[in-house]
Amino acid sequence: MAGEDRALVLAPGEGRAIDLGPFGMTVKASWDETDGVFSLLEAEEPPGFGPPLHIHHDAAEAFYVLEGEYVMFLDDREVSCPAGSFVFIPAGMRHGFRVGAAPSRKLNLYFPAVMVGYFDDLSAAIRRGEADESVLDDIARRHSMEIVGPVPESYV
Repeated sequence: MAGEDRALVLAPGEGRAIDLGPFGMTVKASWDETDGVFSLLEAEEPPGFGPPLHIHHDAAEAFYVLEGEYVMFLDDREVSCPAGSFVFIPAGMRHGFRVGAAPSRKLNLYFPAVMVGYFDDLSAAIRRGEADESVLDDIARRHSMEIVGPVPESYV
């Protein structure tokens, strides 16, 4: 872990913003700040938003819901997660989510500190207007992520 001389403190609203079109993320901690132990991103997402089902082959992922509600898809389970919910997803597990009826905000943690580069690459592709399926699949592969299907329609 980073030594005392490298302690990291961010005030509310601080961090590096990543523009992802319909939603945004803020990098709170990355590989450099945590010596690779974990990365922490804050996401603000619109109602109904959700990525395709996917697998992280190189990292575990955790979510902490700050505001709103997320419906999590964990292998064959569907779980409603209102504000205050915590979800841990081991590396190799198929998962995805859909934002509930209101804009929602969550923390994403990755162990070890990966995925910041994925979101940076995704942001660059969106800015260039190149966010088609083949480009998105290539970005995912480069970051040890596998897209395995669409987010299921929720009945919750």
